[in-house]
Amino acid sequence: MKFIFLALAATLMATATAQANESVIRKAIATQFPQARIEAVQKTPYSGLFEVYLDGQIVYVDAKGEYIFAGDIIDLKNRTNLTQQRLNRLQAVKWDTLPLANALKTVKGKGERKLVVFSDVDCPFCRKFEAELAQVDNITVYTFLYPIEGLHPKAVQTSKQIWCAPDRNKAWDDYITRGSVPNNDGKCANPVDATIALGNKLKVGGTPTLVFANGVRVPGMVPAAQLERLLAANAK
Repeated sequence: MKFIFLALAATLMATATAQANESVIRKAIATQFPQARIEAVQKTPYSGLFEVYLDGQIVYVDAKGEYIFAGDIIDLKNRTNLTQQRLNRLQAVKWDTLPLANALKTVKGKGERKLVVFSDVDCPFCRKFEAELAQVDNITVYTFLYPIEGLHPKAVQTSKQIWCAPDRNKAWDDYITRGSVPNNDGKCANPVDATIALGNKLKVGGTPTLVFANGVRVPGMVPAAQLERLLAANAK
């Protein structure tokens, strides 16, 4: 019984210390970066660092909030990016909240596996990803037309024209593979502006961005073999 009380006391002390450190860290960051929105602070299991999630990114600080480190923590033994894994979990999306009716829907095979893709029509990496996606079967893909106007000035208009085409999926494929722009003015009722707002809300900073059935998101182009592994690991 004595050991149980000692263990409990040690746990309570550790919790109190962590909470004290969190308070110190929040105050230090708020002082140096008053515009930053601190969403979470927690102790990591490595090197006494604290993880701070702010403005959609992860940084690390010491217990006193005197030093800050911006970069990825890599597990050399397992060759995994621990920072990216943690960020994926923090930025997970509730699948049921996604307005799937505002996305292009493509069913391949039985369509048992689900994937959402935020894609910019003029993004070269999105085109490369579509080529990889073509090699994957038994999947239902929901493609949100998410133009990043700052990078691709014509993408908003082209996205609206694709949505307004008689066959949206064909128009998407024709543009992605051949650059063929649909012959319409893009002035039909379309969700492109709503999708831009959704992407901003979810802090989708680049394309393609993938969201799996369990809500885990993965940024960037991934090859077909890696996509297969991700679909298996992140099934609902």
